[in-house]
Amino acid sequence: MPTLERHDNVFVLDIGDTENRFHPDWIAAVDAALDEVEKAEGPRALVTAATGKFFSNGLDLDWLFANADQHHEYVVSVHQLLARTLSLPVITVAALQGHAFAAGAMFSLAHDFRVMRADRGYWCLPEADINIPFTPGMSALIQGRLSPQTAHEAMVVARRFGGEDAAAAGIVDQAVAEDAVRSTAIELAQAQVNRVGDTIGTIKARMYAPALAALRDTVNPLG
Repeated sequence: MPTLERHDNVFVLDIGDTENRFHPDWIAAVDAALDEVEKAEGPRALVTAATGKFFSNGLDLDWLFANADQHHEYVVSVHQLLARTLSLPVITVAALQGHAFAAGAMFSLAHDFRVMRADRGYWCLPEADINIPFTPGMSALIQGRLSPQTAHEAMVVARRFGGEDAAAAGIVDQAVAEDAVRSTAIELAQAQVNRVGDTIGTIKARMYAPALAALRDTVNPLG
């Protein structure tokens, strides 16, 4: 389960060492960590990291298929997490040490910056290959954070981007050696700890207003 530690002014949220899928309990634990980051005072930033082969493999489809009657509520909770991360009033950095797929890749996009392992691992939106269309909120998030050409390639043909390719496409900000992913993310976050509070939150809210509105639609989240 996710755990939160603090390194000087940088909070490090480790989201797990498995596939780190969006189980309802996992979402609740991440939300609780974000509560702690928001309630803290003074300079601060957030790094979201993981351990092992995966950063996150996205939605917990096994749980969802077993709880089909909760489909609407589940999608709303995923959207709320993406929206909250996108508009968090601190600078956020995703440290991608492993695969980031589907909603896991979208979760990384909701962060302000991304650092990815250069030599192994993929960033991918496989929805076109697994016949699951993007929700309006997810589409708006992806298109709000990527260039039109990169978003088209990622969404329509489900391209798998390695670290170097992801950096070249503007999906991630840096591609580094495996043992430097987390430390580079922390260093990047540390440089931004004074950009925190209502002003940053307002800038993000206005900058990504269309995506946030779509993600916060609790009436018709599936379109």
